[in-house]
Amino acid sequence: MRAVTVSTFGGPENVEITEAPVPGPAAGELRIRTRAAAVHPADAAVRSGAVAAYLPSLPSHRLGWDLAGTVDAVGEGVRGFRPGDEVIGLSHWFRSHNGVHAEYAVLPASAVAPAPAGVDATVAAALPLNGLTALQALDATGLTAGQTLLITGAAGNLGGLALQLATARGLDVLALAGPGDREFVTAHGGRFVDRDDLASLALLAPDGVDAVLDTALLGPALLPHLLPGTVFVAVRPTGDLPADTRLTVVDVVPDGARLAELAELVASSALTVRVDTAVPFTEAAKAHARLAGRGVRGAVVLTF
Repeated sequence: MRAVTVSTFGGPENVEITEAPVPGPAAGELRIRTRAAAVHPADAAVRSGAVAAYLPSLPSHRLGWDLAGTVDAVGEGVRGFRPGDEVIGLSHWFRSHNGVHAEYAVLPASAVAPAPAGVDATVAAALPLNGLTALQALDATGLTAGQTLLITGAAGNLGGLALQLATARGLDVLALAGPGDREFVTAHGGRFVDRDDLASLALLAPDGVDAVLDTALLGPALLPHLLPGTVFVAVRPTGDLPADTRLTVVDVVPDGARLAELAELVASSALTVRVDTAVPFTEAAKAHARLAGRGVRGAVVLTF
């Protein structure tokens, strides 16, 4: 089979298409014939060498966190899936080093869910990583209906899903985004906050916010605009925060059951997943270049 790999760190041009053996599923696993797979900033960080110090010493690294595809083979003990099923799934790449940017991928059945019915694979493939991260991050805030949540990067792939899930829970969402994203934010129930005018938070939330979900990695830059004791949920380790800030860093957990819940929301149009660009996986370098470009609104997806 062919796979998307990196053997020398650098720019998008360093992405390679290489040959690899077709993997077989062990007990509790599924082999999936990949139809589409999203490209994420985490993939770009591996490709560029930005996280090289944290990677195992290997001749090359196969990229890819999440996919949509068709079950091709079922390992011993798997229940609920059979060959021919359309599915989506998530590999925690930094833990497993199991990249799914390949014609075939093997995942634990517990990390897989039925694909959203009636939804194109290019859209479905962009759901698992960002959808589960958004869901688990919202859980980490501990907020309930009526409370106020500030989401940074609220028009991005992760922030946009978090915005939709948060408003569906009845939260009052202050959505920090660029000036061109006002329509997206308001259409999904958020109160728009211009990312270039953080001071306006004092007017929109004079009593402060109950929690922050920082998908834009602003970290300490937000502190002058927050009250002591605010719950702060980050998706990566952030800079120094005051001792009274209740910080949680979310590390996504593959979870097929909760992924199935998200897939049902997408299938019913209660949750929108945006796709910016879809390119054949043999042109993965173009996908990486697009991801690094300006004005990306939605997922960059490889098709197989």
